[in-house]
Amino acid sequence: MRLIFFTLLALIIAAGVGVGATWMTATRGTDFGTLTIGAWTARPRAGTAEIDPYARASIARSGELPIGAGDGIAFIATADDAKRPLDGRCDIEVSGVTPPARFWTLTLYDPRGTLVANNLERYGFTSQEILRTADGAFRIRVAARSRAGNWLPTGGVERYMLVLRLYDTPVGVATRTQRDAPMPSIATMGCP
Repeated sequence: MRLIFFTLLALIIAAGVGVGATWMTATRGTDFGTLTIGAWTARPRAGTAEIDPYARASIARSGELPIGAGDGIAFIATADDAKRPLDGRCDIEVSGVTPPARFWTLTLYDPRGTLVANNLERYGFTSQEILRTADGAFRIRVAARSRAGNWLPTGGVERYMLVLRLYDTPVGVATRTQRDAPMPSIATMGCP
């Protein structure tokens, strides 16, 4: 009787640990096959047949449709370059240049992956509409209150993420450094 009890207890503990570990990797993701440049992180294999099982589970759980490897790559930032989480009550500046791409978009999402609601219904910028300096660089202010120039309203949400999608780009699995793919910097300019 005692052997059966301990066997059942061990099976219950093992099942709990297995389900818990699976839930954590499916909700929080893993760093297998990720590409991190500055504050930006991408999974270049997400739209390919070589996707790892943890990324596949995370995508199945979220319901997102990853960009195919031949089409481009999506980079996500949840913190600035100093590793401070992106806060919708603060002024954040995204500045610099992007890697070579035929077209790109920068979009603002809440942590659940939905667009951040705001009165202007402005959720992002594209490479075609962004205001640039003479050298091709740009500055985007992400803030709760209106700013001059390129401004993305946060609606004052506590946390958000930025998604930079590069279409028809050479950036991918072989990319490793900022020199290979010059990513825009993300800096917190001030908080109330």
